[in-house]
Amino acid sequence: MSAARRQLVLVGGGHAHVCVLKRLARVLSGWEVTLVGKDVLTPYSGMIPGYIAGHYSLEEVHIDLVPLARHAHARWIHDEVIGLDTERRELRTRDDRVVPYDLLSLNTGSTPRLSAVGATDHAVAVKPIARLAERWQQLLERVQRHRGAMTLAVVGAGASGVEMVLSMQHSLAQRWRALGHADETLHFRLFSATPEILPTHPPKMRRLVEGILERRGITVHREARVQEVHNRKVVCATAEEFEADEVLWATEAGAAPWLVDSGLDLDEGGFVRVTQSLQSCSHPQVFAAGDVASVVDHPCEKAGVFAVRQGPLLEQNLRRFAAGQPLHSKVPQRHFLSIVSTGRRHAVAARGAWCVAGGWVWYWKRWLDQRFMNRFRFSG
Repeated sequence: MSAARRQLVLVGGGHAHVCVLKRLARVLSGWEVTLVGKDVLTPYSGMIPGYIAGHYSLEEVHIDLVPLARHAHARWIHDEVIGLDTERRELRTRDDRVVPYDLLSLNTGSTPRLSAVGATDHAVAVKPIARLAERWQQLLERVQRHRGAMTLAVVGAGASGVEMVLSMQHSLAQRWRALGHADETLHFRLFSATPEILPTHPPKMRRLVEGILERRGITVHREARVQEVHNRKVVCATAEEFEADEVLWATEAGAAPWLVDSGLDLDEGGFVRVTQSLQSCSHPQVFAAGDVASVVDHPCEKAGVFAVRQGPLLEQNLRRFAAGQPLHSKVPQRHFLSIVSTGRRHAVAARGAWCVAGGWVWYWKRWLDQRFMNRFRFSG
């Protein structure tokens, strides 16, 4: 009788794990691979602003995990992990499954901390991205029924918040006119907790995008940390209050609550502390990537670009750990190409002091995004 195969379990279908699955077509000898995910379709964050703006269909911005798992010779479990026992090396799911592992990888994303500001019932969260499409459709229905002037607010002025406010304005302005409303009765506000928008992006890109926001009539509130969200009201830490009929939340991401009791070494935000090898600082048989991971001494934004870049390293190190080989380490890249969509088939690209903008940049970005997505398209 052959020896039992060891278990590699991937939790979550995030950007890093789709890269791992693509590369795992080369079977791990002596190992069985399992993917556990609560969503069959995983969205690509780089194309979500284009979906909001109306340039892409829902199908175009999602990857189907079932054929991808089949490509990787992985078992697929459609379920949500709600518990992790690192002593017994077991996962517990919402459907009362117990999933044992010998090697575990986490790529579960993050969720905005809406409850901390009372925004749970009064804001639409950008993350988890897999739920955004449903919430966006609900928001569109509310806009359709709205009477009188309307103000929409986006909290968070990083790349996600900036792209969202510009994409929303492009999409909703067209619908607003079709309903017979005047342009000047639709208002947008962007709240930044820092003095600058896009605080981690190059200064030249920041200035270009600031000019676009100004020309588009979007009001930017600087050093305006949102402290509370009520029905039709946003309250800042300065005690200033602003009216808002709808609020989109694009900041303050948090990790899955079940990690707290897992025994893993976590940072102050509840994210898994990992080395430059993406290996847990406390449990060698656990790896993490993307939003859920916090690379020691090299903090990164909670953005999809980092998860995509971690995918190849994660796959290499899972394979090397499984074979008992030394792991590779990599310092997270700091200076890379950044592209911000502005909603109207127009985008701004920058790397260091180099910065360009125009319609051709948007089409270049679309080509890059579609090339990335095509890597993960498999039939049935």
